[in-house]
This record gives sequence, C-alpha cells and structure tokens, in this order.
Amino acid sequence: MARRRAAAEKAKSSPNDFHRRSVAALQAANVPFLIGGAYVVEAFAGVSRRTKDFDLYIRPRHVRAAMDALAGAGYKAEMTFPHWLAKAARGRDCVDLIFRAGNGLCEVDDSWFERAHDDELLGLRVKLCAPEEMIWMKAYIMERERFDGADIAHILRRCAVELDWPHLVRRFGLDWRVLLSHLILFGYIYPSERHRIPVAVMDDLITRLRNEASTPGPSRLCRGTLLSRKQYLVDIQEWGFRDARLEDRVHMNEKDIARWTKAIAREEQARRAQALQRL
Repeated sequence: MARRRAAAEKAKSSPNDFHRRSVAALQAANVPFLIGGAYVVEAFAGVSRRTKDFDLYIRPRHVRAAMDALAGAGYKAEMTFPHWLAKAARGRDCVDLIFRAGNGLCEVDDSWFERAHDDELLGLRVKLCAPEEMIWMKAYIMERERFDGADIAHILRRCAVELDWPHLVRRFGLDWRVLLSHLILFGYIYPSERHRIPVAVMDDLITRLRNEASTPGPSRLCRGTLLSRKQYLVDIQEWGFRDARLEDRVHMNEKDIARWTKAIAREEQARRAQALQRL
C-alpha cells in the first residue's frame, strides 16, 4: 500500500518537474517565451483540466534557439510543422513550441510579450499569454474533434470587463466575423452575463455585418479551411473553391497545406489507438 501511494505521488509530481525543467532550460538560454494553453485557461477562466502537452509561445525567430536549449537539456526536439509548431519531448512528456496557429494566422509577435502577464510557476518567474491573444488563437479552432469556443466563453465570463477590446478587435482584422460569432454564442451561453460585452463592440461588429450584407465577397473563396483543416477539404478538392490558406496574409504555402492535411489520418489513427488502450 505504501509503495502504491509513493508511486502515485511520484506520478503526480512528474508533470510539475517536467514543466519546471522546461522553463528553467529556456530561461538559462535566455530564450523569451510565454506560457499558454491549459495553464492560461485555468489562470484566466478558472477551468482546470489535465493535458499531456505544455504549451509555450515563441516568436518565430526564437524557435530554433528554443529547440537547441531543450535539446541541450536532454529533450528530443523537432520542427513538427514548419508553418506553426515545433515539439520537444522528454520521455512521455512534451513541450509544444507554438509560433503561429495551425491555420497560419495569429503569429506570435512583440505585442504578445508587451502585453503578457507576470506570474510564478513552481518558484520561477514566468509570463503568461494575455487573454486577448488566447481568445484570438482559440477562436479559429472548430474541428469536429475539438472546438475551443467553451474556453473563449469561460475567459470572457471572467475577464470581459478588463479586456482591451480595441486591441482584440484589431487582432481579428478581416476575420471580425469569427469574433462576432463567439460573442453571439457567449450571450446565448450566459444570458445573464451578456452585458459584460461592451455595447459599442457589438454595435460596431453588427454594423459591419449589416453593411456587408449586400456587398459581394471574394469570388469562390472558402475560408472554412482557416477554421478546420479537414471539414472543408471537399470545397477545395471537389467543388472548385479557392483555399483561403493561400492568401498573402496567411503564413502557409501548398507544401505546408499538404503536410498539414497528410497528418490528419496519422493523428486520427493515434486517437483510435489511445481509445483502445483505455478500454
């Protein structure tokens, strides 16, 4: 019994040891990074969940230095997807080094660091991604197997009054409809809390929507691929729509898209294998 308790405590502390080791390695190499992902959702939204990955946000120009620092600390580092993600693994634990969203948008720039929040992780001073950047990053994740809208709703519930709304609206730019969709859902999810969204923001976005209603958009363009890498492939491959991921503002090319698409089957197979292991 005592041995089982000791093993359980060791397993429980292991993620903390891994997180601290990862942060310390990057700090020792003077590589700037921000903590995001589940850790930030818990910090800003109060929602706690277990996840095997540790999400760190890095400027594109610092990704190679981060990989080298973690490799020097005994990690196996790889550029998993050159348009947005590198990974560094140690045993069964993994650090995600994120420098853009998977759709090629939301690049980590200097503003992320200027607006970051100071925090402490296991005795080390760290910086957290600001809630505005987390909302921006998560707003485009609308896969069949993963939808981050609940994270956004929970962040808004806790932080809406303190958000820099002009900055958040600017972040979305041409994709303001994506932001509006989440704000509309927030009012549906929390009818008693919808007053937390500034009226001026809703008025601005709804006015844009009304003004666009009678204006033709870009011909045969599908932006669905910016929301889901799989569910709109039929539009691109069979129905003759242009892929919005090839627009100039998106940091992807045809090779990136092919690699990102090819990974769908591999990741689905991995999920099925994990499900079988849990049976």
